[in-house]
Amino acid sequence: MQTVSKALSQKSFARFASYITRELGIKMPESKLTMVQSRLLRRVRELELDSIAEYSEYFFASPNGEEREYFINAVTTNKTDFFRESEHFDFLVKTALPSLHFGVDPRMSRLNVWSAACSSGQEPYTLAMVLSEYALKNAGLNFAILGTDISTKVLEHAKRAVYKESEIKPIPISLRQKYLLRRKDSSSDEVRLSPALRAKVSFHELNLIGDYRIQNMFDIVFCRNVLIYFDRGTQESVICKICRNINPGGYLFVAHAESLAGMNVPVQQVSTAVFRMPIREGDSARP
Repeated sequence: MQTVSKALSQKSFARFASYITRELGIKMPESKLTMVQSRLLRRVRELELDSIAEYSEYFFASPNGEEREYFINAVTTNKTDFFRESEHFDFLVKTALPSLHFGVDPRMSRLNVWSAACSSGQEPYTLAMVLSEYALKNAGLNFAILGTDISTKVLEHAKRAVYKESEIKPIPISLRQKYLLRRKDSSSDEVRLSPALRAKVSFHELNLIGDYRIQNMFDIVFCRNVLIYFDRGTQESVICKICRNINPGGYLFVAHAESLAGMNVPVQQVSTAVFRMPIREGDSARP
């Protein structure tokens, strides 16, 4: 049996922490040492190495090589749920969409939505269910959702759209009956999102602190529960870059635990953790 040295030295942690903050923007105080150690140990065993120290040498010999993807998947946190902070979806239906006239004004084209830190897909699929229900009452609504995340591991999970029974509990029963498919094997505790719903969502890898370019402009952006991992300067930079791709009058949703107070960002708060791009003279909310 392979014996793996479990200790992550302060020096090695500092080196990993510096890389994580520089490349991913994630704060890494010393209190995270045990977490990083436990996650890297899994990768050490997969590679059949003898220690984290050996892994450190292996990784930093080529930090932008193939191992980078595995490292990112190991150290990023991907906690999420269906209908998380449900007040936001109520605001979306009752306030945001009517203000944008989607499903009301026949001149409005497709509603573009971005889930900017989508993790394993629960948020964009929640949006797909909510918007599908809205479309049933507003026949003119057509929409597409982009889900992005830095972790390829969770993106693969999101693309499969398969979840355990315990994960779907926040979904109302009426929506489960419409949008979830159960396996033929009655003993399975897994369900899958319907093909029609999956067709509304596409997924792509994206680093929010990187120099990315997205061609699409969006009317609704959810960027929730990711800013908390960044320092204040990085938070402001991330929001400013996201706003480059929000249409005039479009909405940005952040988590209730996140604040943009005091930041120099081009959005105005309109509700709890909800912001809107201003409509200036010469702009239209969405022609």
